[in-house]
Amino acid sequence: MPEYYVREHFKSSPDEVFKRVGYSGDHSRTIALVQVGAYEIGAVNYKVWESESAQGKIDPDKVSVIWKTPTYPDYQWSVRGGVDKIWGQGFKEKIRSALLDMNAPDLLAAFPRSGFIPASNDDYKPIENVAKEIGLID
Repeated sequence: MPEYYVREHFKSSPDEVFKRVGYSGDHSRTIALVQVGAYEIGAVNYKVWESESAQGKIDPDKVSVIWKTPTYPDYQWSVRGGVDKIWGQGFKEKIRSALLDMNAPDLLAAFPRSGFIPASNDDYKPIENVAKEIGLID
């Protein structure tokens, strides 16, 4: 998604806009690399940003939010289609119910989420469209 928004705004690829493009492999690491000056700019998940900020790991004199993407579907749990055959009829629904009905704060904090919502393949159409537009998939 960050690449899409860079292309949309600058009408160029990130490689054409920035002197060097890297991938840290981790949102917390990206924040740290920007903070120490190894990266000039980084794209991170807002939940990670909020968590790092709450833990005092972000120095606002060295790094700050300059832009936020519009909302888009993100993070899903998927299960293989044949799990009912392997684990018994209704197993897929048990998994779905366990996630959607989860309300224990300690469990949810591990994700970190306040809860889960049902989703369908159609909900992820915007991501599929972006992936096609930037050439990640056909």
